[in-house]
Amino acid sequence: MELGMEELMPRLLPVGDCDLAEDFDPTVPPRTPQEYLKRVQIEAARCPDVVVAQIDPRKLKKKPTINISISGCQPAPEGYSPTLKWQQQQVANFSAVRQSLNKHRNHWRSQHLDSNVTMPKSEDEEGWKKFCLGERVYSEIEALPDNENLGIDYMKVGFPPLLSIVSRMNQATVTSVLEYLISWFGEKKFTPELGRWLYALLACLEKPLLPEAHSLIRQLARRCSEVRALEESKNEEQISALNLIICLVSRYFDQRDLADEPS
Repeated sequence: MELGMEELMPRLLPVGDCDLAEDFDPTVPPRTPQEYLKRVQIEAARCPDVVVAQIDPRKLKKKPTINISISGCQPAPEGYSPTLKWQQQQVANFSAVRQSLNKHRNHWRSQHLDSNVTMPKSEDEEGWKKFCLGERVYSEIEALPDNENLGIDYMKVGFPPLLSIVSRMNQATVTSVLEYLISWFGEKKFTPELGRWLYALLACLEKPLLPEAHSLIRQLARRCSEVRALEESKNEEQISALNLIICLVSRYFDQRDLADEPS
């Protein structure tokens, strides 16, 4: 036995002098309580003072920290700030959509998906981006060949957020897909396909918000305000869509510091 090492370690399980058999072997299962405690002491004495875990960063699915910025949204371009009445109406409409979705979730979940609908796994970021946005938007292709005789190719134009699809998504998947799309939006332009999915995912997001979801929707609102402020053509339809998302984040999900001041 390594008595020298043992003397360097404090005896958290003190064992007095006890009669251990002369043939005591610490490598075999203990036969008495005294042998068990003695074996524990020996194993503890062999433990290093500092243990460094070997972690493969590629196996970490998400970042271990959540950054929550307290900065607000950029103001709407002059003449495009939504009225308080408009914002209140959008919150009321959104609340009704959420109630209807929750009420009929089990029904829609039980509906069979079309044979061409294959939902990606929750952790498949690239798969979800292509599923929601389509190859045209995701790959930033200006135009795709028309296949009128073949019907709509949803792999190219993206699957819409059908109730039969979003009803199958649990909260972990909702949060993950929301994160994927917000990450994509952080460097790309706003599109109708993106707007539809963001609205649907917000409608599926349960309250009270988890810290990660709280951070994500604040990031989304600020990004919408940035894109809105840089909108040169003053596309009224797009600005209205951006106003809507900011409104829902700030007024429905109680992030009031991000709300647009009524015009």
